[in-house]
Amino acid sequence: MSALSDYPRDYPRIGEALYPLTREPTGDAWNLDELQGLLPEAAEPARAAVLVGLVPRADGTRVLLTRRTDALRQHGGQVSFPGGRIETTDSDAVAAAIRETGEEIGLAPAQIAPLGYLDPLATITGYRVLPVVATIDRDYVARPDPNEVADVFEVSLAYLMDPANLATHTLDYRGRARQVLEFRYPDQRIWGATASMLLNLRQRLEAIV
Repeated sequence: MSALSDYPRDYPRIGEALYPLTREPTGDAWNLDELQGLLPEAAEPARAAVLVGLVPRADGTRVLLTRRTDALRQHGGQVSFPGGRIETTDSDAVAAAIRETGEEIGLAPAQIAPLGYLDPLATITGYRVLPVVATIDRDYVARPDPNEVADVFEVSLAYLMDPANLATHTLDYRGRARQVLEFRYPDQRIWGATASMLLNLRQRLEAIV
């Protein structure tokens, strides 16, 4: 088994781009402006966490992603990070992200080494999502829950960090134009909240250069 100390050698300063594990980000989501008029004004957002898993490979770091089953009521068929609602039994967002990853794709906590947080992200479904960036044991074997996950796959981090691969589309949503991000990836449609979180990672990496 490979050591979880394997740090992304092609992104050696990634830890500097993240909020430390000892300082969970507070405050509003970074993308609230683009969701103005789409969220209930008085509603308190539900708290959620996802795992942005980085897998060290010989050809470079890869990002672990899932495609949700088509039958799910929310986000059916969409590409996403493992994760979900933060429960009262979770000690923090990291615990929630690790628990959800285990439930969805069968990874054990010992195979996950958290590095830090990205900025909180708001979704039109009423969640405030906290992305937890972590390294994943390269020897992991995914065991997806067929009720939630249709596919588990990896995409090159270098591809996802290249601005040329990210497009912006304008959609009509509830009678108003909305900008939606989408990666030009040949095999899977990586868009919406997942693409926004990856953009946030790129922007934070660019800020430390």
